[in-house]
Amino acid sequence: MQRYIAHRLLQGIVLVCLVATIVFFLGRLTGNPADLLLPEDATQEDRLAMIQALGLDGPLYRQFFIFVGNALHGDLGMSIRMRQPATEAFFSRLPNTLAIIPWALLLAMLVGIPLGVLAALNRGNVIDRAAGTIAVLGVALPSFWLGILLIFVFSVTLGWLPSGRMGGPEHYVLPVITLAAFLVAGFMRLVRSSMLEVMDSEFVKLARIKGLSEIVVIWKHCLRNALIPVLSLWGVFVGNLITGAIVTETVFAWPGIGRLTYEAVIFRDFPLLQAIVILKSVLILSVNLGVDILYAYVDPRIRLT
Repeated sequence: MQRYIAHRLLQGIVLVCLVATIVFFLGRLTGNPADLLLPEDATQEDRLAMIQALGLDGPLYRQFFIFVGNALHGDLGMSIRMRQPATEAFFSRLPNTLAIIPWALLLAMLVGIPLGVLAALNRGNVIDRAAGTIAVLGVALPSFWLGILLIFVFSVTLGWLPSGRMGGPEHYVLPVITLAAFLVAGFMRLVRSSMLEVMDSEFVKLARIKGLSEIVVIWKHCLRNALIPVLSLWGVFVGNLITGAIVTETVFAWPGIGRLTYEAVIFRDFPLLQAIVILKSVLILSVNLGVDILYAYVDPRIRLT
């Protein structure tokens, strides 16, 4: 187990380095932030002074080495727009994103897992096809379109729910539904395929021969074993929620790290964008590592050396 954890940590470090390198160079393709910060009547001297003040006057490779050196000391830079350390800006918004991710994950599980079980129990009939249609729609519908549609129906037309921003419990409903929609399809398809495989196994046939009721066989023996593959991909689902929050938080003006990412791109805030992507990567890799270790303990067939 120790070797496995060390190997995964090494993989994570290499991946974070690659992500940091890619976001550093790709972020600068969006343009120069000085063009957004200076007024229209600014002179060329003003522009050169601003570029120098932002530390963007040197060659790109020199800027990269400075960034790497500072990052190794825990300094990911100062936000150009917010005038505060980029890491502080990230962690100040992170609780707002974490406030909706667990609810979206819970909603996706409460809807997707039962749908997957029903689809497996009714393989090939109307219920299975209906569940498959829901799965296809969940994957095909863009998050921004679904969010705008929910706002139009429940906020503009019916006036039941607020259209955005963070507030009371009613403000959580539409963002949570939008985030969960994509994962419902993932849970449903995964549980369905896993249930079909488990239902044909020998221990399930033995449980039926022993006279156990169908409810006990399905919900205790089949579903319990069918959820093991779901657990292995749980970290992937959490990563999807974190990355999907960019669109959802932008649509609903939710002050989380997703909207902060959008603002960093729009305002060409390179240090903030770099910090967000790097810290998101570390967060997602940590979740996946934790899930992999938990998976090894849950499934006795898995032995990690």
